Amino acid sequence: MKKIYSVSGMSCSACSLHVEKAAKSVAGVKSATVSLLENRLVVESDEDLDDQIIQAVRSAGYDAISGKTPRVNSPLHPMKVRLIVSFAFLIPLMYLSMGHMWGFPLLEWTHDPVNAGIFAIAQLGLTVPIIIANKKYYTSGIPALFRRAPNMDSLVAIGSIAALGYGLYAIFAIFSALFAGDMAAAGMWSMDLYFESAGMILSLVTIGKYLEARSKGKTTEAVRKLIDLAPKTATVLRDGAEFIIPAEEVAVGDFILVRPGAGIPVDGTITEGSAPIDMSALTGESIPVMKKQGDSVSAGTISLGSFTFRAEKVGEDTTLAAIVELVQNANASKAPIGKLADKVSGVFVPLVISIAVLSGIVWLVFGQTFSFALSIAISVLVISCPCALGLATPVAIMVSTGKAASLGILIKSAEALETAGRADTILLDKTGTVTIGKPEVNDVITISGTKEELLSIAASVESASEHPLSKAVVTYAEEHSIPLVKAADFVSVPGRGVSASVNGIPCFAGNAAFMAETGISVPEIQITGTPLYFARGTELIGIISVADKIRSTSKEAVEGLKHLGLNVILLTGDTRHVAESVAKQLSIEHVVSEVMPAQKEEQVRTLQNAGHRVLMVGDGINDAPSLARADVGIAIGAGSDIALESADFVLMRNDPRDLVTAIRLSRATLRNIKQNLFWAFIYNTIGIPLAAGIFFVPFGWKLSPGFAALAMSLSSVCVVTNALRLRFFTSKNQPILQEQTMKKILTIDGMMCSHCKMNVEKVLMGLPPVVSVLVNLEAKTATVELNGNVPDAEFIRVISEAGYKLLSID
Repeated sequence: MKKIYSVSGMSCSACSLHVEKAAKSVAGVKSATVSLLENRLVVESDEDLDDQIIQAVRSAGYDAISGKTPRVNSPLHPMKVRLIVSFAFLIPLMYLSMGHMWGFPLLEWTHDPVNAGIFAIAQLGLTVPIIIANKKYYTSGIPALFRRAPNMDSLVAIGSIAALGYGLYAIFAIFSALFAGDMAAAGMWSMDLYFESAGMILSLVTIGKYLEARSKGKTTEAVRKLIDLAPKTATVLRDGAEFIIPAEEVAVGDFILVRPGAGIPVDGTITEGSAPIDMSALTGESIPVMKKQGDSVSAGTISLGSFTFRAEKVGEDTTLAAIVELVQNANASKAPIGKLADKVSGVFVPLVISIAVLSGIVWLVFGQTFSFALSIAISVLVISCPCALGLATPVAIMVSTGKAASLGILIKSAEALETAGRADTILLDKTGTVTIGKPEVNDVITISGTKEELLSIAASVESASEHPLSKAVVTYAEEHSIPLVKAADFVSVPGRGVSASVNGIPCFAGNAAFMAETGISVPEIQITGTPLYFARGTELIGIISVADKIRSTSKEAVEGLKHLGLNVILLTGDTRHVAESVAKQLSIEHVVSEVMPAQKEEQVRTLQNAGHRVLMVGDGINDAPSLARADVGIAIGAGSDIALESADFVLMRNDPRDLVTAIRLSRATLRNIKQNLFWAFIYNTIGIPLAAGIFFVPFGWKLSPGFAALAMSLSSVCVVTNALRLRFFTSKNQPILQEQTMKKILTIDGMMCSHCKMNVEKVLMGLPPVVSVLVNLEAKTATVELNGNVPDAEFIRVISEAGYKLLSID
């Protein structure tokens, strides 16, 4: 079972590692991951271990509260107060301590050693409020030291305490010198107080934390927007009256009234009325989708009309809640590229403390003053930035997964996001992926008996099947008012066909392989669609051709995938003829046809064994085994629970171009993470030696603690700001209106036989807007379905060139 906890008190990647370690120490915990940006701990265990996990986290110095969907907390207000207080006292402190060096007015008295004591006490008085305002660094950092789990707060606390302690010692030395009458010593100590370093360290680190928190807030905007999508109230119809109740009180079975402009509070099915639905928040689709009675609606979408619907999924069971959980889980997951940073973060703080102490000792050994050595040690402590390392990966993951959600792309894990960017091969299922997934009958060929008899037997046998091809046959028979007979003894053979008894006679329907297994021979006939063979007893009675239209965006998607350098393979259980026809129209060179679902999984495994990183795209139902086997499984058109379970990516829209968008975003995220890690490692690699004084002897470069604190603050801000650039990632897809198809009936003179029929079909299918052709030899007509305009003169030309005469176009 998976549980989510809201954790408070974490300040850097070292903290998140300590929380993970504490949770994993509980017996029974399988895995634990922390999202530092959302302060979330996700734990997988065999049983409910709430009390033990919370106690373990608290023992590590943090607090945890159990909650499935904790809100994204914003620490900005208290941090802003700390910031205001800090700078309200830091500015006069800096003026007092450093102003005389720059000739600022009203500071002549500070030059007189007689006033050294007052000068020192005044600086201490201005420093204490800054320390009190930023006590969090001490209450978090010091206990962490005693637990032998130091974090970034520990570095700030040690550095500021060292500066403060030295200042207090200087005050003691000043008053001792004044009592002894040694004015020179008193003046010397007054110029070496370090109170301004303590105040500047705390203030500059806080401003860096404030800017970082603001930037982090922008990374979690997508999650907050998703959470806020669902309206807080719902208008429920009970006993003929309207009641406005909180959305969380809606129960399954309630009837809900939605008015124009209102948000839909839960998932359900429309029972009365119809309306366009703005689904852009869930799918990224800008064009409203018309929904009518019997259609499903989802929480978080907006109605542009009025209707009533029945609630079917409420609370945490809605599609919106599932999306929010997917996005949050992806944010909490770890990308493989970030594992090195995690390992470094685990030893970073103790290593920095050791370097700081060693640097101070070395400079003392080389004859420098204690003040110089202390300044070096403090600078090392406060310039090092474990946050930059810890934030490099998760901020980029959070921004990109949020951006993907806004584009209708759900990403289940950071690992999948990274792997998709490294893939070199993509397998595309045909039906429902590159085609619309709603096959239609485009030809009926009788071999024995009449067309009506064939359709009656075919539809009767297929009526008990849920297969899309079966539904196409039944729908066609119903449209032509063909009576159906109740079938008995129905048996389905996956990947082959079905059998049933009609009027006591065994009948069979399926592909050529199924007919061969049944002992029925089939003729070789060239058919434009997928052939379904129908037999009564041992006699083949006819063939029904079913075709599925190619999506209008599929060709553009394939071109985009090729442009990204991917090897595109069409993978389908359909016949070789149909598969090659579709592949030719989409310019796909590699085709694997006539494969069962299990064989699709074998194809994926074969490619992986050859060293390829494989993306598999399917509908998430029949393709579940291959989706699970692939390095990254992508379900297109998020309609099924199986899709959410078996796929790593879920494309909410039925637009193949979103595949290109998803892979582009994955690669952009990978580049961003590499940039962040490069900056974090280079910054610390250069910054720590600089602060340690390695360049002091050859160049005279020495970094003050104040500038070190400023550099540390800006380092984290730079990493987060770079990750935020992903918010400006855009899809190159242009919105496409729902496909509008039209039909034209051509009356053609000269067609005499099946050969003529094939010729006419071939020349008409050669016109790009034409998606299907149905030729009726008896009526001398060709019913043409097209999704674009074809001039009448063009029809006349191609028919004439084929040797026939076009009589009329209706």
